[in-house]
Amino acid sequence: MATFRLEIVTAERLVYSDDIDALVAWGVEGQLGILPHHAPLMTMLHPGDLMIRKDKEEEYLAISGGFLEVRPDKVIILADACERIDEIDIARAEEAKKRAQETMKAAPLSVEGARAEAALRRSLARLKVAERRRRQPPRVG
Repeated sequence: MATFRLEIVTAERLVYSDDIDALVAWGVEGQLGILPHHAPLMTMLHPGDLMIRKDKEEEYLAISGGFLEVRPDKVIILADACERIDEIDIARAEEAKKRAQETMKAAPLSVEGARAEAALRRSLARLKVAERRRRQPPRVG
């Protein structure tokens, strides 16, 4: 089966670099799936979950936005921030969600409200990925 190289990079670190079978991400016009030999593409990414499939196993990461570029030889994601499922602090994400919701209620049509809405999307992405960890059966061996 054909694969392609995926690299996910933030300002702080290389988060992911491996050959994979498929990628699903949230672009500006909705979810998009990338398979081997995909046409060249560049798009902004919205906060959300990334699904990476390799050898019939799925891995999920939370991304807070960035850019995705499909090249002939690889796919590169330049992310504002990206967290693996085991790096997510659920309590912190819940608190961020609560703060964002309160700010949006207090100042819905303001710059603070817009920032709170973006923070809410990021915290919801983290919580969605973290929820997958709770539902996954423990790995054996």
